[in-house]
Amino acid sequence: MKFSDIPGQKEIKDKLISSVSRERVSHAQLFAGPEGCGNLALALAYAQYISCENRTPRDSCGTCKSCIKYEKMIHPDLHFVFPVIKDKKNDESVSDNYIAQWREFVKSSPFFSLNNWLNAIEVGNAQGLIFASEASEIIRKLSLKAFESDFKIMIIWLPEKMHLATANKLLKMIEEPPERTLFLLVSDESDKIIPTILSRCQLVKIPSFRKEDITSYLIERFGILKGRAEDISRVAGGNIIRSAELCQSEDTSTQNLDRFKSLMRFAWKKDIISLITWSEEVAAIGREAQKAFLSFMLRLVRENLMLTLDQGKNQLVFLTGEEGDFSKKFHPFINQGNINAFADELNLAYSHIEANGNAKIIFLDLSLKIARLIIR
Repeated sequence: MKFSDIPGQKEIKDKLISSVSRERVSHAQLFAGPEGCGNLALALAYAQYISCENRTPRDSCGTCKSCIKYEKMIHPDLHFVFPVIKDKKNDESVSDNYIAQWREFVKSSPFFSLNNWLNAIEVGNAQGLIFASEASEIIRKLSLKAFESDFKIMIIWLPEKMHLATANKLLKMIEEPPERTLFLLVSDESDKIIPTILSRCQLVKIPSFRKEDITSYLIERFGILKGRAEDISRVAGGNIIRSAELCQSEDTSTQNLDRFKSLMRFAWKKDIISLITWSEEVAAIGREAQKAFLSFMLRLVRENLMLTLDQGKNQLVFLTGEEGDFSKKFHPFINQGNINAFADELNLAYSHIEANGNAKIIFLDLSLKIARLIIR
């Protein structure tokens, strides 16, 4: 991954390149930003630039032995840690059990969410975590000398998913790593990382993409017309992952909208039997998909409030075509009188799902509460 492969983010790229040229590379860095900001891609490009044998003032060469191995993600001094699931086939749940799938998945596109990754490895109802057994593997790998490059680089994707026992075991190593060792932590929710890890990392704060950068990316990658790319980039709100999903018209977005419509229709009718059936259906889709659906609902509720307050100006509303068509009639039901209660219930359901609560009970409780909040 070269810096030139990543749209926009010029200020961040310049900062990272400058740190290498001035030999001011911190041993532990946290690439933090909202989902879809390209933090993983930037970490990969940065690692490749550090290890490049013929780097230029602006980018890695892309042709040396190191770059070729980085492009294939098989460089012996590049290591990965990422959320996985408990594997019945293996005694220890570590990233190396999925490394072949990870390499192929990242090579297809470095812009993806946790839900995308877990769907790719078909986790079902399990949640992805970085388990305690990973810590021993990290310590073992980084205790070895570098094979080919000046630095051993460990990229930890989503350290907020790290089990507390894992984090505690790594504290000493992150604070005082072996010689010529770099930790690059890539986070979408840095507020969920334990403070002792945060305090040991240099923060690289990454903003969302600009609309024009997403527009250019969509035109180049998917070959769509400029007008459609501009519409998608506006709705995506700086999230390049969401823009790609909208561009590809993934079934997930349509399914989530259909689930939302059904819930609101049943809640408005106070159809308890249908709400029970609905909650059972949503409970069967898997925890990561459930969390993604709840996040989708939060966004749609927010957009409908903006539609209610915007009075037809549409300057603050970011909805796709189908979402917009539905919201034209639905938005009056979301207003200043019930928005806080809506948001509280959705956030509560999200936290309960994340804590491995009973999904059927959680979604039934949520649907019944929404039925009280929807006023005819």
